[in-house]
Amino acid sequence: MARFTLPRDLYHGKGSLETLKTLKGKKAIICVGGGSMKRFGFLDRAQKYLEEAGMEVKLFEGIESDPSVETVMRGAAVMQEFGPDWIIAIGGGSPIDAAKAMWIKYEYPNCTFEDMCKVFGIPELRKKAHFVAVSSTSGTATEVTAFSIITDYQKGIKYPIADFEITPDIAIVDPELAETMPKKLVAHTGMDALTHAIEAYVSTAHCDYTDPLAIHAIEMIQKDLVGSYNGDMEKRDAMHNAQCLAGMAFSNALLGIVHSMAHKTGAIFQDYGAHIIHGAANAMYLPKVIAYNAKNAEAAERYAVIADYMHLEGSTTEEKVAALIKFCRDMNDALNIPHCIKNYGADSYPTEQGFVPEEVFLERLPEIAKNAIADACTGSNPRQPSQEEMEKLLKCCYYDTEVDF
Repeated sequence: MARFTLPRDLYHGKGSLETLKTLKGKKAIICVGGGSMKRFGFLDRAQKYLEEAGMEVKLFEGIESDPSVETVMRGAAVMQEFGPDWIIAIGGGSPIDAAKAMWIKYEYPNCTFEDMCKVFGIPELRKKAHFVAVSSTSGTATEVTAFSIITDYQKGIKYPIADFEITPDIAIVDPELAETMPKKLVAHTGMDALTHAIEAYVSTAHCDYTDPLAIHAIEMIQKDLVGSYNGDMEKRDAMHNAQCLAGMAFSNALLGIVHSMAHKTGAIFQDYGAHIIHGAANAMYLPKVIAYNAKNAEAAERYAVIADYMHLEGSTTEEKVAALIKFCRDMNDALNIPHCIKNYGADSYPTEQGFVPEEVFLERLPEIAKNAIADACTGSNPRQPSQEEMEKLLKCCYYDTEVDF
């Protein structure tokens, strides 16, 4: 038996933020990030809509990119004191992910972060509050997913929380918010969405319900991402829908080792002054993982189907897989994303010498590989890598060398 779960309601299109007026309750807390939602007026609008619905509203502001365990615990303590019956998370993936984890701790104060990380092991929520996610970026799709990514900075590791219980009750996908994204964010979130859709389509947990969502998302991203990056707002609006479709697919079909590797390399080099931004990590690793997974015949056939839907060149499965890899690499070039960690600058742009020194990467490689294999996303990957294979694959992602194993 399999399960397919989405939010109870999804409101989309320009002006859908106004849906907040219709909520019924006494208290709402709004969880928000670093300031863009305030600068562009969306935070004030959300607060006024909730007050118009008759609710007392409290703000929890300043949730950082790659939210920490400490931020989660601090937010949950505020919720405990305030007692909201609605949690509204507005912004990119970070505030929504953080608010999901806060929600768990709010409902179950004795729940530890380690408890949260037990895959599909969270107890029943909605005893105290319901959850609304309002996305402002076009990539993570956390507004419709059963996932949250929280960073343990002491360990330098990003941990996925995975449970259908944290799927939001209501998702609001209003493209007006996405139109405020800076260009670099458009690139990274867009490649995150493409990775979601491709990994969902070849996942061992894919099904008839997830496949159409993944394929259509890929077609839309192919058509609209570069235009969105270059300032076409109609395509920016379309990408907001495409990433949401990709999220619906992967929330139910799960992901693969592109994400496992991105989770475990994102913060591990923070002592050298930067993170490898999640979407950029996915963009760099995706071509290598396609090449690795394509050694599995079933995965290769499914990559070939993707290539067919995209109308890429090739008459054999091998040619179609190669064309898909080339497409992904060409997208990175069009979006100014590096091809490998060695050339990943601290500002995320391509550079001859990236911020991660070779000797540091090699020293930390065995631990990164071990943690990537243990990541929640690895289990649904078409090939299950050994420690040796994962280390070799990560080396390919560092040096941009061919995957021949």
